[in-house]
Amino acid sequence: MIVAFDKLEAGKAPAGFSFARTGQGALGKWVVVNDSTAIIGRAIEQSDTDRTDNRFPLAIASGTPSKNVDVVIRFKAVAGQVDRAGGVAVRVQSAENYYIARANALEDNVRFYRVVGGRREQLAGTDIKVPSGEWLTLGLKAEGDTFTTSFNGKVLFSTKDPTFAAAGRVALWTKSDSITRFDQLTITPLD
Repeated sequence: MIVAFDKLEAGKAPAGFSFARTGQGALGKWVVVNDSTAIIGRAIEQSDTDRTDNRFPLAIASGTPSKNVDVVIRFKAVAGQVDRAGGVAVRVQSAENYYIARANALEDNVRFYRVVGGRREQLAGTDIKVPSGEWLTLGLKAEGDTFTTSFNGKVLFSTKDPTFAAAGRVALWTKSDSITRFDQLTITPLD
């Protein structure tokens, strides 16, 4: 299923999403923006620049929760001084409990974390060039206790973790003062 961003109204919060925040600071400001470089000329942007380091805004997609799912996002890291990151979360149980794959343009790396009780723990990662201002893809495939992270169509790593075995939602994710745009979200249930 490809989430239809072309049906979203510019200048408003994206329909079909609920919003939450892990950590501290502002909730986040998710808004639909016009972007001529986006696939359909429109994107969802997290534009709040609260610099709280332990701040992770989430835009949680509505729909049927999935346990085994293959998710791909297309994102662009636009700005941010503390952080410049975009990510995708799966098996979201709450704003405090989920798995996340994220790419960071300031650190030039891709990481996979589990978030338990609001605390992130890195389970896997690699250093790779993550250019700012360019559209990139990030994928996270969850099958049983195996999680595979890909970047621009190339598998980077897989890891196993049994912490969250139940079905959950999918979410867009950013960190701190990251201004990040998302112009495509593809969710493929594997159940």
